[in-house]
Amino acid sequence: MTAPAIRPLAPDDATVDALAALLIETVAADGSVSFMHPLSPERAAAFCRAALDSAARGERIVLGAFLDGALAGTVTLQLALPENQPHRAEIAKMMTATAHRRRGIASALLDEAERLALAHGRTLLVLDTAADGGAAGLYEKHGFVRAGEIPGFALKPRGGLTATLLYWKQLAATARDGG
Repeated sequence: MTAPAIRPLAPDDATVDALAALLIETVAADGSVSFMHPLSPERAAAFCRAALDSAARGERIVLGAFLDGALAGTVTLQLALPENQPHRAEIAKMMTATAHRRRGIASALLDEAERLALAHGRTLLVLDTAADGGAAGLYEKHGFVRAGEIPGFALKPRGGLTATLLYWKQLAATARDGG
């Protein structure tokens, strides 16, 4: 299998369209990424545009994984956190196109997000994932530690409540210094 090309996404129209299509597909497949099904193309595009504009301001990094030139997955590294948390970043909106799942896309995205977190002086990552159908196994494989579970945290895209699992990972501070 060819490794995905991973790069930060820019707020151009083609990227917004591709990211919005991936968001709609993820929600339709019952992915818990803050939206309910059906998600309109206009609402998805507005969200994606706002996220990419935030990235352009340096508040987050939205990564895209590409296979044969097409967007196959994405993850966001949120950097704009309160001033008493300059050492921390959050992983959010991990999505892989259904046709490309189980091909290492999400793992490659997480690896790059961790590298960029360290490059930005962040040594603690946190995230949450749905207990029903979330990516807990992926995160645990990557060394994230489960901190707990909040029952009935959010609605699933097609209805019904799901718990959320909270995770954290301490990154090696020396890794950014080449040690």
